Amino acid sequence: MEKRIYPTPIETISCPEPFGQQSFTDAGEAVAALKLLYERNTAFLRNAFASLAQQGDTQRRYRAFYPEIRVTTSSYTQVDSRQAYGHMPLPGRYATTITRPDLFESYLTEQLRLIMRNHGVQVTIAESTTPIPIHFAFLEGTHVDGSIAEYIKRPIRDLFDVPDLNSTDDHIVNGTLEVLPGEPKPLAPFTAQRIDYSLHRLSHYTATTPHHFQNFVLFTNYQFYIDEFCLYARDLMAKGGEGYEAFVEPGNVVTKAGETRPSEGTPLGRMPQMPAYHLKKPGHAGITMINIGVGPSNAKTITDHVAVLRPHAWLMLGHCAGLRNTQALGDYVLAHAYVREDHVLDDDLPVWIPIPPLAEIQVALQEAVAEVTGLSGYDLKRIMRTGTVATIDNRNWELRDQRGPVQRLSQSRAIALDMESATIAANGFRFRVPYGTLLCVSDKPLHGELKLPGMATEFYKRQVAQHLNIGIRAVEKLAEMPMERLHSRKLRSFSETAFQ
Repeated sequence: MEKRIYPTPIETISCPEPFGQQSFTDAGEAVAALKLLYERNTAFLRNAFASLAQQGDTQRRYRAFYPEIRVTTSSYTQVDSRQAYGHMPLPGRYATTITRPDLFESYLTEQLRLIMRNHGVQVTIAESTTPIPIHFAFLEGTHVDGSIAEYIKRPIRDLFDVPDLNSTDDHIVNGTLEVLPGEPKPLAPFTAQRIDYSLHRLSHYTATTPHHFQNFVLFTNYQFYIDEFCLYARDLMAKGGEGYEAFVEPGNVVTKAGETRPSEGTPLGRMPQMPAYHLKKPGHAGITMINIGVGPSNAKTITDHVAVLRPHAWLMLGHCAGLRNTQALGDYVLAHAYVREDHVLDDDLPVWIPIPPLAEIQVALQEAVAEVTGLSGYDLKRIMRTGTVATIDNRNWELRDQRGPVQRLSQSRAIALDMESATIAANGFRFRVPYGTLLCVSDKPLHGELKLPGMATEFYKRQVAQHLNIGIRAVEKLAEMPMERLHSRKLRSFSETAFQ
């Protein structure tokens, strides 16, 4: 029998030189310190890994820590009650770990500026006690050759820290975090490891790197919308951009304003699960559009990860089943309430929690419909109805006993049914991301009105372009608003994090 040989324990831990904490009264200087500390510590891990890949194992473990922001307030001073974020609810110590300050530079600068202005306090930058997993220390797009395993014989977790699921939960945003005595309260809705986890998932699911994502996001459940978005974006680029600077497709294929062909990236031979397309403006003020496919599971998965980028709004554009005989194919449905039979969020956001409509989103969508269709006032009611949208997790609900589903849909006053909208809205509520839904009626199964093949092709040609133009116009309206107006107080609970 082969004798098993166990490696000797590692007793030496190698770390970068200690980083003395620094206090700042200028937000830009504080973020610059975050960037310096983060780059130093991640470079330490990358260099250690590269050395091991060349020379093999050593009797040494390598560790570096995330940067941390710390703030202390001692007063109950009231801040401007119109603001939804940028202030701490109670005196005390607050802290959050930080990752990718290069990616979040504008966001972090604004959050810290508001805290300094509203509370008149300094912000301290220091090293946290949370190790950076080696997986999250590599630069975007880094490829680690599998042959390295020949040089590193020990398990990777013997030599480096790896992702810790205890640090990647959603207790903060779910409002279930219990802060122990002596610990600081959370300053931000996500920890550094939770953000890093989602940044890696975004690259995997969408085949585009996180720095391309924009602050206004359109979700759709049909490829037709993506095809139309690509035509629209390429035409804009050919015309010079009209305020947009680039169009990015899966594979990080970049077409710059004024060009008709991509100048960067490699087109993919196979699309990822939820491909993303980015019509970029300076300051991430453009539009990202993602084909999430069909079903509430996909809708939850992608919004779980997009949320860490702290977008200003996300909207659902897609097709639905019209539930009223008075509706016609091609009519629009503006959701102002949701019936949640998707079940994927039941553990995080119980179904008894209402998902309110957000006035700023509703008005922007309705005005966009009016402007694109040329209808207004009472005439607009001919093609658009505002009401309850039901989201279900069973695509073939029609095959079940009709009495149950139909009765519930009728009692809820639902006017449309789909498989994604309530999930996207509910996760927007949970993550404090302004949300909205504008659907297009593509069939009426309760009334036996299904699309025939030829009718379907003509319907998609005619309706998708108009629907997409409405979505883009709505986003442009939202982008014109002051962000403090768009981020509604409706999305904030009793005790909130200071960061948006």
